[in-house]
Amino acid sequence: MDTPEAPPDTPPAPRRRRRTPALIAGAAVLGVVAGACVGYLVQADRAPTALPSLSQPSLAQAKGAGPEPLSAAQDRKVKTDGDLRKLLLRKPAGARKALIEAGNDGWMDLAAYAEDFQSPDNAFRRLAGEDELRRVAVADWREGSTYSVEIRLVQYRETELGTQAADDAAAAYDNAQPPDDHDTDGWPIPGTGDGMAYVHHRPDTGYGVSLYSAEAHAWRGDIAMEIWIYDMKPIPKAKVMDLAKRQMEQL
Repeated sequence: MDTPEAPPDTPPAPRRRRRTPALIAGAAVLGVVAGACVGYLVQADRAPTALPSLSQPSLAQAKGAGPEPLSAAQDRKVKTDGDLRKLLLRKPAGARKALIEAGNDGWMDLAAYAEDFQSPDNAFRRLAGEDELRRVAVADWREGSTYSVEIRLVQYRETELGTQAADDAAAAYDNAQPPDDHDTDGWPIPGTGDGMAYVHHRPDTGYGVSLYSAEAHAWRGDIAMEIWIYDMKPIPKAKVMDLAKRQMEQL
C-alpha cells in the first residue's frame, strides 16, 4: 500500500524522547546478588546446626471441593497472555494513519524499541538479556495535520524478581521530568498507583518547527504503558490524562 504524502504543514515524525536504559533493574539484580553473598559469608562462620528429624507427624488431608477457578474477567493472565494488541486503545473515529508507523501490524520489534534509548546497542543487549523483554504492542495515529499519538504496551517475562515493568515505568518518570526541568508539569494518573502524566511546555525546535509533546507512563503486572503525544501547538493536560486513564482501564 502506498504511503500517503504528508501535507506541507506537517512536521516530520519526531524521535522519541531519549530514555535512560533501565538501570534500576540492574541495581535490583546487583542488590539480590550482594545480599546472597553476605548471607553465605555469615553462614560460613557459624557452627553447624543439627538438622531436625525427618520423621514428621502426618497431616490431615483437606476434604471437599477446591476453589472455583477464576473467570476470564478476573484472571489477568487470560487477558495479557492473549493478543496484546487487543488491549490497546482503538483509533478514534476520523483518525488517520501515522506518517511513519511505529510497528508492523501492531507489533514493534526489539531492535526498533531499543532505538529509543541513549545507547541502542547496550539497550538491545539488556532488553534481550537480563530485562527479558517479551513483546511490544503499539498503536499510533494522527488527527488533523499535526496532532499525533503513539501508545505502547511493553510486556516483560515474569521472573522471580518480577519487577521489570515497574522499573521501566520508574526510569520513564525520571527521564520525563528531571530535577532541573522547570518547563514540564506532571500529575498522578488516578487509579494507577504511581502512574504519571507529563506535559512539556517548551517546544522542540530541532525539526524546523515548534513541536510540543506530552507523555504518560504507568504499569500493571508485567506490562509497562507508554503514551507519547506530539503537536505543533501546546497540548492540554486533559488530552494526555484522558488517554492514560482509558488505556489503563483496558489493562
